[in-house]
Amino acid sequence: MTTTGNGDLYGFTGRLLRVDLTSGTTSTETVSEHDMKAFLGGVGFSAKLLYNELPTGVDPLGSGNKLVFGCGPLTGTRAPGSGSIEICFKSPLTGIWGESRSGSDWGGALKKAGYDYLVVEGKADGWKYLVIDNDNVEIRPATQSAGKTISEKESQIRQELDGEFEIASIGPAGENLVRYASVMFGARAAGRCGAGAVMGSKNLLAIAVRGNGQIRVADPDRFLSLCREYHEKILASTGKDGMSIDGTTGDMVNNDNLGDIPTKNWRSNSWGKGEEFYQHFKTTNLIRSRPCYKGCVLRCGRIARVEGGKWETPEHEGSQYESLAAFTFFVLNEDMDAAVHATHLCNEYGLDTISAGAVIAFAMDCYEQGILPDEEADGLELNWGNTDVMVDLVHKIARREGIGRVLGQGVARASQIIGKGSQESAIHGKGLEGPAHDARSGKALAVMYGLSNRGMCHIHPLEGMAYDSLKNDFGLIPFGVPDPNTLDRFDESGKGTICKSLQDFGIIPDIVGICKFHAYNGLGPVEMANLVSSLTGWEMDGEELLRIGERVYNLQRMFNVREGVRRADDMLPERCFRMPEFGKYSSVNECAITSYDAMMNECYEARGWDRDTGIPTKQTLHRLGLEGEFDFSP
Repeated sequence: MTTTGNGDLYGFTGRLLRVDLTSGTTSTETVSEHDMKAFLGGVGFSAKLLYNELPTGVDPLGSGNKLVFGCGPLTGTRAPGSGSIEICFKSPLTGIWGESRSGSDWGGALKKAGYDYLVVEGKADGWKYLVIDNDNVEIRPATQSAGKTISEKESQIRQELDGEFEIASIGPAGENLVRYASVMFGARAAGRCGAGAVMGSKNLLAIAVRGNGQIRVADPDRFLSLCREYHEKILASTGKDGMSIDGTTGDMVNNDNLGDIPTKNWRSNSWGKGEEFYQHFKTTNLIRSRPCYKGCVLRCGRIARVEGGKWETPEHEGSQYESLAAFTFFVLNEDMDAAVHATHLCNEYGLDTISAGAVIAFAMDCYEQGILPDEEADGLELNWGNTDVMVDLVHKIARREGIGRVLGQGVARASQIIGKGSQESAIHGKGLEGPAHDARSGKALAVMYGLSNRGMCHIHPLEGMAYDSLKNDFGLIPFGVPDPNTLDRFDESGKGTICKSLQDFGIIPDIVGICKFHAYNGLGPVEMANLVSSLTGWEMDGEELLRIGERVYNLQRMFNVREGVRRADDMLPERCFRMPEFGKYSSVNECAITSYDAMMNECYEARGWDRDTGIPTKQTLHRLGLEGEFDFSP
């Protein structure tokens, strides 16, 4: 095996591959050691690149937008959770900072081909796909693949290529510019914010990568010893089988009990059916578990099917918690087989399951209120729990047919088109539909939703309720974060200050290139700093790693501020704060969120952002080394 990239570097190749689809040219650039130390990788350097290269107001679906596929220093190594790839761009769904992660072997292949980053810009003159075979880069015609599903497209490309390649592709949803289309890595999705639509707008259907190089390690003995130690620590935290027994889908039971699943378009936070749903899935649909990349000990992936009947669905990977909750709780669907079928369709179309389920719930909510009558909904009876309509809408959205053209815009734009008070039912933050976790179950999540740089997201940077409700301290107690066992999950005072630290930590896995589930199970700031230090030879501690997280978080905020984001955009829909209308928590008064403004003020103060505007102050930018290098004139 050959060594990739710059022979003076460890853990990085130090190279960036730039592909201009307009001119059909490719070039390789060097990434400076200064930038690698300041931003490390993943969403870190991607934020610097997009901030500097994207003009304010650029059309997300125009040729001027760019897609950055970013590896972190740990991507493709033996570190726990190292099968990550991050895609960064200006989101066509939200109009602000967009990022989406997927687990697979694709990121490791890109790095072993010799590149830390792939930057795709411009627009091809027809459907194309990109082949990166170590140092050989080729843009090929792909007209024959247009219109095909993800599995069909991937199969066809594999037949055309000689040897084993990792493939990222878009489905019909991305080709049709659905604003929440995904980029798929096999059955794994970079799902949120519409990266698939950006890729489709560039007439790029797929990217195939093969890399045979070797990632250099500064201290191999120490690094491998830490990898073994931390793998054992993770398995001790999760049990000897990792997450292979229940995966994320098993969370449906506990989350329903905790009031953590938005139900009937956020009218409640529980339904009492989590146990019933999961038992059906486990005994009827689930076949086995699998890892998303070679070497993962958690193995959270689900291989599932529906055997026979109306919703017969072939064996496939999918059916994770967020997806199944979106097609059951969100829309009051009691048929798990229909939910499995709908999520499979989304993966084949390349459609974000969370946004798809959320926009269908929005449509059903509007229909119930008489806001969206039959004649404006293609004659469909959009009643809650109508599985036929639910599945039909997935097809219509991906194909942009009829009402699917409106719903494919996302709930924020759809509510503007529909009007008639529908905005009250459009549950989103900064334009991104709310996921399958409810802030009324643990109040830190409300601030995490409101101040997330990509919109109303639970995982970028972190699930706040995992701290105050599930009592996961993420190894942050030595860094000044209170022990969550000393706090009540319904408390609001102080949660904003805590969220600043949770955000700074939560972005680190996306910077260094590991799966966040490993951060939930034993990889805190100290462990990640040890891994990065032994890999790169740059000694750093947990404090420095958290400071890099803070730097990147603020740079992403600067990107958003430049696009017009202010304090008002950090607000959440009123329905997210209210008492649940039904269910287990409908009489638990502490469930309602009453001090969101105060929590937001706490977080602003901790961050060093102006309280009135939410703009980072000059003092904050100076402290983080962001003042002189970046032109920031909000």
